Amino acid sequence: MSDHDKTPRQPSARTWTRLGLGALGGLLAGGAALAVAELAAAAVRPQSGPVVAVGAAAIDRTPTAVKDWAIRTFGADDKLVLQLGILAVLTLFALALGAFAARHRRTGAAGVLVFGVVGAAAALGRPDSTGVTDALPSVLGAIAGAALLYVLVGLLPPAGRETPGERGEQTEQGEQGGGWDRRRFVIAATAAAAASAGAGVLGRALSGAGGREAVASRKNVTLPPPGSRAPAVPRRAQVGVDGVSSFFTPNSDFYRVDTALVVPKVDAATWRLRVHGDGVDRERTLTFDDLLRRELIERDITLTCVSNEVGGPYVGNARWIGVRLADLLEECGVRRPSQGGPADQLVARSVDGMTIGSPVEDVMDGRDAMLALGMNGEPLPFDHGFPVRMLVPGLYGYVSACKWIEEIELTTFDAYDAYWVKRDWAREAPVKTQSRIDTPKPFARPKGGTVMVAGVAWAQHRGIDKVEIRVDDGPWREATLAAEDSRDTWRQWSYAWPATKGGHTLTVRATDRTGEVQTERRTRTVPDGASGWHSVVVTVE
Repeated sequence: MSDHDKTPRQPSARTWTRLGLGALGGLLAGGAALAVAELAAAAVRPQSGPVVAVGAAAIDRTPTAVKDWAIRTFGADDKLVLQLGILAVLTLFALALGAFAARHRRTGAAGVLVFGVVGAAAALGRPDSTGVTDALPSVLGAIAGAALLYVLVGLLPPAGRETPGERGEQTEQGEQGGGWDRRRFVIAATAAAAASAGAGVLGRALSGAGGREAVASRKNVTLPPPGSRAPAVPRRAQVGVDGVSSFFTPNSDFYRVDTALVVPKVDAATWRLRVHGDGVDRERTLTFDDLLRRELIERDITLTCVSNEVGGPYVGNARWIGVRLADLLEECGVRRPSQGGPADQLVARSVDGMTIGSPVEDVMDGRDAMLALGMNGEPLPFDHGFPVRMLVPGLYGYVSACKWIEEIELTTFDAYDAYWVKRDWAREAPVKTQSRIDTPKPFARPKGGTVMVAGVAWAQHRGIDKVEIRVDDGPWREATLAAEDSRDTWRQWSYAWPATKGGHTLTVRATDRTGEVQTERRTRTVPDGASGWHSVVVTVE
């Protein structure tokens, strides 16, 4: 055997071409699978699509620390980032699978079915799954993708080494090189891409059309005048300093933190709320119109997300209209634990399967816990729970603020752990006393002289009695409080700082009406909310 014979064979240009085009075929097959699945999901329900189902499953299984990091880092865009990440992984998988199929046609094409298995399993495993039909989008998409990859690989140049005479051979009819009809492959690939794009666009359009009834039902809602109106906001409830959050947070700016990759669009005409469980003597199922016919209350309430870091943005204030929840529970025969009731936990269930557990004692202790129907003078936006959501002043949202609610079950904390409790969050979580500097912003460079330092403080259901500012390591100076709207809303404050040149650290702390001073001890959000003092560093010029 000669030295030349011992030299390992290098892949030919045809082999590289086949692998590259196979990868392209895999990408097209993956796109077709997703497009067909999207179209099928429009006929079943949008939440059954593979990207949404797999994304929701990923959220459910993501460690709490990672979820918390995602919310801190990406804010309201965390779901978009997740979906883009899923698509990126699918893209790499499709490219690799296509290249593999170029060598092993049947096995590679069959590998596309993995898409279907994963997507179907994720869809069927969701708590809001409606049955086996939820698996159809992923299954149909995988079949379409596998068939397309099999066809495209069959149109690739044949495997094997080129002969000198094969290089560059072309026929006038087919531009064939070495037995390969390039034109047929280009036509098939182009047609597949166009069909996939069309199916995807049609699927999105049909999914949007599926929510038209819900959109129409919201437009048709006219909220009756509340029987119990909120007091007028005091004229001096705002400090009048540029840069401070507005007293009422516009609906479009109100924070949104939830696990829904697809915002549920529920038709108010078909919506139902079931109330049942331990200590419920008279089970009830209510319609949206049933709630509208009840006496409505109007209240200003500040909501806070437990994922809000010290100085963070996940807090907002709105004027809510709804039905007093305690009245409804009492009509069903529910008693507080302190009055001998057997249930100490109210579990609220959302249409998307979310469960939120609230202490029955807090819900029924006289605070304005409600089933909210309106927000800032209009029916609830879909992002914030239309047609009905729950609110309990003084509790973090994850233990009180169930959006798109459809069921209330009375049970005990020992008998059931709600969604977030299963993921290491505390069972009970009253909002901690917190304050925030809104202006000046971190690393601002104000001019020397009087600089207005201002912000907000909150301790829902207790109220804010005092806010203090400290410059560097100096003494605490009391800030001027704006007028209080209610103990369930945040309170603005301001401090006229005689600023001197140089770098300075501004720190704020609040004292609530119970006399509790906001703690300096810095903790993360898990398990029951962040704590610590907010500070900003500025340079006075």
